[in-house]
This record gives sequence, C-alpha cells and structure tokens, in this order.
Amino acid sequence: MKREVSKVEKALTALWAMHSGSGKAPIGTPALLIVTLVYLGLMLSVAPEALARLLWFALYPIVMAPVVGEQYGRVFVRSLAVLPFVILIGIFNPFYQTEVAFRIGSVTISRGWVTFMSILVRALLSVQALLLLVDSVGFAGLCSGLRRIGVPALLTTQLMMVYRYMTVLLQESLDMTRARQARGYRGNMSLSMWGTYCGQLFLRTVARSERIHRAMLARGFNGSMPVLAAGEVWNRRDTVTLVAVTCVFALFRWGPLPALFAFG
Repeated sequence: MKREVSKVEKALTALWAMHSGSGKAPIGTPALLIVTLVYLGLMLSVAPEALARLLWFALYPIVMAPVVGEQYGRVFVRSLAVLPFVILIGIFNPFYQTEVAFRIGSVTISRGWVTFMSILVRALLSVQALLLLVDSVGFAGLCSGLRRIGVPALLTTQLMMVYRYMTVLLQESLDMTRARQARGYRGNMSLSMWGTYCGQLFLRTVARSERIHRAMLARGFNGSMPVLAAGEVWNRRDTVTLVAVTCVFALFRWGPLPALFAFG
C-alpha cells in the first residue's frame, strides 16, 4: 500500500532539493547571478504602460528553463504562487486609470488594465527568473555568489541561516506528526491541542538550533559562511555570455521590437 506523502514532507523535500540545485548552470554562479540582476533591473525599469515591450522579456525564462534542466511549464506554475499578492496590489488600477490606452476592434482597453497586466507580468517574470537561478545553482550557491560579487557577509549568512532553520522547523514538525500518528491519533486537533503543539514545536526547534550552533562553533564557525569554490571561477565564457545576454536585454528594453505588436 502506497503511503500518502504529507504537505510537510513535500515542503521539506523541496527545501533539500533547493540546497544544491541541479548543477546545470550554463555559466559560473557569479556570472549567472549578474545576468539575473541585469535582467531584473532592465525588465523592471520598463514603463508600466509599455506592456508590449515588457512581453519580450518573457523569452528569457522560456529559453533559460531547458538550459538549466527545467520545464518552463513547471516553473510557470510555481510562479503563480505570487498571484494573490499581485492581484491585491494592482486590482484597483482599472478603477482609477480609466483613460483609453488602445482599442482592439470595438473593445476599448483602459490604461488601468494595461498597468494592471504590467504589474502581473513583472511579478511572474521576476519570480520565474529567481526560481531558475536557485534551481540551477542552489540556495547555497546563491549565497556564495552574492558574497563573490560584494554583498556583505552578514546578509548572506542571515539568508543561509533562515534557509537552514526552515528545514529544522519542518523536520521537527514532521517528527511530532509521525509520533502522534504512531500512537494512533489521526483526527483533527482542537484549538487547545494546537496551542500545545505549537509550543512544543517552538521548544524543540530552539533546542535543536542550539545544538546545531554549538556544533558549528566546534567546527570553527566565525560568524560567516564559507565561500564555495566550485563553479566560482570567472572565465572568458562568463564574460562573453554576460556581454551577449546584456545586449539582448538592452534590445528588449530600448530596441524597436515592440513595433511588432499591434498594441505596442
């Protein structure tokens, strides 16, 4: 009989897979990180009304996904998790910006709908670019790459610690759930039981984090995470790729490509 996998186990597996990534980055981690930053900077600098120009930036995650060993459809579905927050931010634009932007046949599209769609596209493309970055180099590689391009060690260490203790929290929650099920209790917990559960989870997580911290200190931890050596050496291919991709992004940002769209 196949055992049902809980949501906590799925989340824990996803975090473990995120640690090292696929290892299929086409260039070194610092170069790929800079490419992503350039992409985000140029894409987010597009005017909200220039939806046609913004859509050209969708080519990057579509092309990049198979390069790092991912399916774009899967990346797109994962990026949809931000939709509720994005809709909450831009849903009122059509009510305040009612001036006409363009017409499709007899249908009039207001400026508010254009800016709302622009916010939607920006959010999805930003999340997709970051997902592809983490999927290819892993979260540890991302933090190491940030260190290599000059981000303070304090910030990268905090990011790494937050990621590490998320796994600790989920692992303790999974252990408590399995212990409860092993004792034959599989029903829903009452509000008072949830209070006890959360309190015990907090205490167990803090105790384990203290043990992990003592183990780190025993191994020479000095307040900053070590920089990984693999995939960190800058070479000529990184430079050529960075220059070529930046030129393509600049073409998307300032080139005449949007004229291909009727509503550009």
